[in-house]
Amino acid sequence: MTRYLLRRLGGLVALLIGISVLVFLMIRLIPGDPVTTILGQSASDPALVERLRTQLGLDRPLLAQYLSWLQGVVVGDFGYSYSQQRPVTQLIAANIGPTLGLTVAALVVTVGIGLLLGVLAGVRRGTPLDTGIMGAALTFMSLPSFWLGSMLLVLLAVKLPLFDVVGGSGLSGLVLPTVTLALGGVGFLARFVRSSVADTARQKYVTTARAKGLSNRSVVWGQVVRNALLPVLTIVGLQLGNLLSGTVIVETVFSRPGIGRLLVDSILQKDYLTVQAVVLLIAAIYAVVNTVVDLLYPVLDPRVAAR
Repeated sequence: MTRYLLRRLGGLVALLIGISVLVFLMIRLIPGDPVTTILGQSASDPALVERLRTQLGLDRPLLAQYLSWLQGVVVGDFGYSYSQQRPVTQLIAANIGPTLGLTVAALVVTVGIGLLLGVLAGVRRGTPLDTGIMGAALTFMSLPSFWLGSMLLVLLAVKLPLFDVVGGSGLSGLVLPTVTLALGGVGFLARFVRSSVADTARQKYVTTARAKGLSNRSVVWGQVVRNALLPVLTIVGLQLGNLLSGTVIVETVFSRPGIGRLLVDSILQKDYLTVQAVVLLIAAIYAVVNTVVDLLYPVLDPRVAAR
């Protein structure tokens, strides 16, 4: 178990370093000069341009820039946003709350409805109920979030004024963004759970349980569903990362505050340091969540740690 834990944690550290390198280099490939963007009309003064370039450290070698940025990241200092005149850390702290709230709400909807539909379809496979659920799941997966969000706004905020058109506060303001963000995940999870339940139902130990005279309900819920849900843990971890990255579109469509909208605004303003910080944060959360999922596997299935 200890060896498994150390191997996974070591892999996480290596992954985070790799992510930081990719994020740093990819941001440098974005067309345009952040210095001239920040200065605007004042960029016609070469001395002012050079002074700001020095302040941002852009006149230093690329490796030196990366190491200096990474050193700040380790201590929680992501730099200063000249476009918004605030430290990047403060910008993230002010916007992370709404994003996490939306992500958690969407995850609850995704897991709750996705598991329910998947189990029903798997238990009733081959029936009209199975066909209907899988058809709905495929439809959910095919709907682009920006289109779905726009349609929900038109139908439920404009035609039927049940929700606010822009922003929204409290639980009512979470409903439409949560549905938009979660619906695709519901479809994906339902299809995966259905397949897992169907595969588990064909295992020999399920046949043995039926041969021993156990009731169909005991076999289905005690043997099939319980064992079929173990692989779902990985999918839930992946879905959390997908939901977090999906907030970029959803927060923009619904004009909600959050790091997704902060990322879009920062890209438009060529605010490199803020873009780097937000992309790194999303990628790091994705990596950490999936590592936690890997660490939970030995707890649920001790055979994993022995590999």
